[in-house]
Amino acid sequence: MQIIHKIDDFLFTIFPSVKKGDEQSLKDVIQEYYTYGPYKPKVSIEDNWIKIEIDTPTIISQDSDYKKVIALCEKGKYSEAKPILKNLISKNPTISEYHRIMGQILSDEGDQEEAINCLIDALRWDSKNGWALLMMGNIFAKFKDDVPTAMKYYDQALVANPNDNITINNIGANLMQQGKLEEAKKYFWQAIRINDKYPNTHFALGMIAEMEADLQSAFYSTIQAIKMNKNKDVLYQNSVRQVFEVAKKIIATDAGKKIYREYRHKLEFEGDRRIDIVQDEEIPTAAKFEFAENYDREVHIIRYKPSYPAVEHLIMHELVHLDFVIQARKDDLNQLFISNQSHKTQFITGLEPTIKKFNKMGISEKSIADYCSNLFEGMNRQIFNTPIDLFIEQFLFTEFADLRPYQFLSLYTMLQEGLKAVTDKKIVELSPKDIISKSKVYNLVNALQFKDLFGFDFIKEFNATPSEVKHANDFYEEYLQYRDDKEPAEEYELVLHWAEDLKLDKNFELVNEKEFRTKRTNIDELLSSIEKDPYDLESIDPYKEREMEKFQKSQQSLGTNMAVVMFMVDALQFFDGMPKEEIKKIAFEIAMQGTQGYRPDKDDYRISSIKGKTFTGYHVLAPYKSYTV
Repeated sequence: MQIIHKIDDFLFTIFPSVKKGDEQSLKDVIQEYYTYGPYKPKVSIEDNWIKIEIDTPTIISQDSDYKKVIALCEKGKYSEAKPILKNLISKNPTISEYHRIMGQILSDEGDQEEAINCLIDALRWDSKNGWALLMMGNIFAKFKDDVPTAMKYYDQALVANPNDNITINNIGANLMQQGKLEEAKKYFWQAIRINDKYPNTHFALGMIAEMEADLQSAFYSTIQAIKMNKNKDVLYQNSVRQVFEVAKKIIATDAGKKIYREYRHKLEFEGDRRIDIVQDEEIPTAAKFEFAENYDREVHIIRYKPSYPAVEHLIMHELVHLDFVIQARKDDLNQLFISNQSHKTQFITGLEPTIKKFNKMGISEKSIADYCSNLFEGMNRQIFNTPIDLFIEQFLFTEFADLRPYQFLSLYTMLQEGLKAVTDKKIVELSPKDIISKSKVYNLVNALQFKDLFGFDFIKEFNATPSEVKHANDFYEEYLQYRDDKEPAEEYELVLHWAEDLKLDKNFELVNEKEFRTKRTNIDELLSSIEKDPYDLESIDPYKEREMEKFQKSQQSLGTNMAVVMFMVDALQFFDGMPKEEIKKIAFEIAMQGTQGYRPDKDDYRISSIKGKTFTGYHVLAPYKSYTV
């Protein structure tokens, strides 16, 4: 079969990679395009025409045998493959790849001398046969211990396949096996420059770095291998084993202590308070930060459980909590997470089915009370910490690269604890399904970040519902919108948003720290405010404000309720000219009665301060809302 092209602008249009005026480039591109398996066409140029001769009869007659040889070699059935291959060579000795395959078979069988002879034949027919060049290099490096000769063949393989990262990686791998680490690194870095997504190369660089005692580089490269590996194959398992081994070697040094001591000193200066670090196995979490202001003392205290691995990360994590607070306080933006007995009572009321189940099981009242209390406190820790922890871990990952091995081991341990807490069969059977589901969402968010940072994917192990996964992904996407340009105190927005979405916002209040502490400590001002507003009708209630905001948004989406508007207009007219104290009296009575709740569909509410009238639920709220507005 013969194909002829005129060398003109149209040819360069259909073969755009060809350089005009470069005949060799044109021949190479044309030959590569019309090559079929091992069958390369003959390409020649005459009088501004390029001619391609394809040996179609040979392809038709030999291709099925060639494919059979390949299949047999892949199964290691060399004795069956060799007779077929010898027959192919005798029929058409000009095909380089036939000789190359025979050389590989002989090398695998241990006959290196005959393998070299076959590979030389392959190169005589095609000096650019990259696989033949690679095999020659491997034989001289591995079996002849002749690295200089091997390097000649490897360098020619690079010339033949300058953009084939796998070939280059394999050269590096063979040199590494021979202990030629410096030579191997040259090829591995070349392979990375061509394709930085190939996990094998990252893993090999990690191995070399570990051999050279460069543990931080070993950790980095192995994590890259895990991130780039989309399959749970042997390479992935070896990468996981290697990264744990390297991380453990690193945390056995004092590097982590140096990191947190320097950071602590910086924060002590910025916050103008000493920070003590204390071991404490009795705390409910791996670590906690006790702000001096909350305990009426002069020093901050970080408590941590020494039984946890990589405790240096736990200490750094708590220090970043303080750093974020210091930055937020500079603009009076810091928020406090307030949760009182009222919040707790409301939460425990929702646990009634679980409490009844425990009663039937004969569990003591004290044990049930402790369980409910621990559940409330544990849920609140997740509500508050999960969004903030995302920013903290990203900050640590970005700003303290040498801490990453500590961060990896520590987060891995806590992630496994979280996974067990929401998937353990016994825990799931005893716990309220709604609470388990919400806790699972928060844990999934942590797992999503761990995957981003270190490449480990535990999402499927949570056995989450589509709704839980969607919630977690939505939360994480919202975090990503804040991550790169977070302003001080913005993390509290996510605390509130996520709690609202999971209907957990009644567990707590977020209040401005400066206002809260001023209100608590300024006794004269507090007494004055009580005297002026004894029923606290004019104070700002964050929860009520949030409820009103949600109500107004819902009304916007539904359309304005004209009846309510008319009721409010009527109330304003009713109040017009009335003494302020009388208005306060009416508002207070409505507020007190409202503690039992108003139903919009009920129409027989009475207000003793307003004689001779009955009200619907909407109507009775109109005077109160009109006054407070």
